[in-house]
Amino acid sequence: MDRFSWSDGILSAEEQLITQQNGVRIYDGTQKTAFDYGKLVLTSHRVVWKDHKDQKCILTLPLSYVVQIEEEGSTLTKSAKSVLHLSPADPRRPSGPSTSSAFSFIRFSFTEGGQKEFHRTISEAVQRKRWEVRPAQTQAVGSNQKQLRTGISGIEKSIQQKHMDTDRNISQAFEDLSKLMDKAKEMVAISRNISTKLREKQGDITEDETLQFKSYLLSLGIDDPVTRDAFGSSNKYFQELAKQISDVMEQPLKTSGGVMTLSDVYCRLNRARGLELLSPDDLVNACRTMDLLQLPVRLHVFESGVMVLQLRSHSNEATVADTERTVEKSGSLTAEELAKIIGSSVVLSKERLLTAEKLGKLCRDESTEGLRFFPNLLLTKAL
Repeated sequence: MDRFSWSDGILSAEEQLITQQNGVRIYDGTQKTAFDYGKLVLTSHRVVWKDHKDQKCILTLPLSYVVQIEEEGSTLTKSAKSVLHLSPADPRRPSGPSTSSAFSFIRFSFTEGGQKEFHRTISEAVQRKRWEVRPAQTQAVGSNQKQLRTGISGIEKSIQQKHMDTDRNISQAFEDLSKLMDKAKEMVAISRNISTKLREKQGDITEDETLQFKSYLLSLGIDDPVTRDAFGSSNKYFQELAKQISDVMEQPLKTSGGVMTLSDVYCRLNRARGLELLSPDDLVNACRTMDLLQLPVRLHVFESGVMVLQLRSHSNEATVADTERTVEKSGSLTAEELAKIIGSSVVLSKERLLTAEKLGKLCRDESTEGLRFFPNLLLTKAL
């Protein structure tokens, strides 16, 4: 943090704004700082951090300090980060929040997304080193012709630079496209081979080919996953995410009895989303908007706190009646035994039994052997 200095946030005449991102936290090496939530602004000359609450708290870091840039991917509990390795602090620098630091690097944590875009743009800005370019000096007398030539030369250089950037972007795009085409050709060849064997040998295919084919199908996933980068932190993001979750999970819910725990939904979605992983908080917030949007899928929370995703057409009364019949047929059941019979998870089976008990359809027997449920004979047998 000793490379940062206080600033008013005003850009200089030769400085250009490149990008900005909200919800950024600053780490001094591996340690958290008091600069917890603010807007990160990247210019051609420096990085500026503005506190979200205190508008006068503005920090600036010259890009000339940056010697290396790294990325840290996000996890279930941590957001993506950009790591900036810095050169030693200049003793003549303006005053800042710290006079010394035990670390030679800082980290920016992007709690609201945008890390990939920032990493790309700051890498380009550091590579171009625009802060080393000095503004051209013009003479006051007899300089009209010279200024005209300088202006034309500047325009030509600008056009040439744009052409170079365009060529580089096109080259990168074609490299990615070539990789995609290679993978697509490989997948088509395998699927064609399997289809041929299915027709000629009536399913006589190897297990390795089957597993490989299934892995390609799973890798296809969601073709255009909704991301926070596209919508920011607004309600629009959660609404669009809720719609996509409903579209993806409607059919799996139909094949699993109309109910699925949110943990299972989380695993299925992230497997389908590929690299665009979804955080647990975003999943819960999106599911909470489903009732307002009147989607065919909605969030249901049991009294125990277990969250499930279920079809809107799913009937709790029918589920309770089916649970009661299953227990009556078996005489008594535990959650594990019911899960094996109906092909459901133990968590959902237990919730079904507890719901039926609450409505008076079942009775419990809690002993050292565990929790077992019996039919409520007081409703069916005369005293």
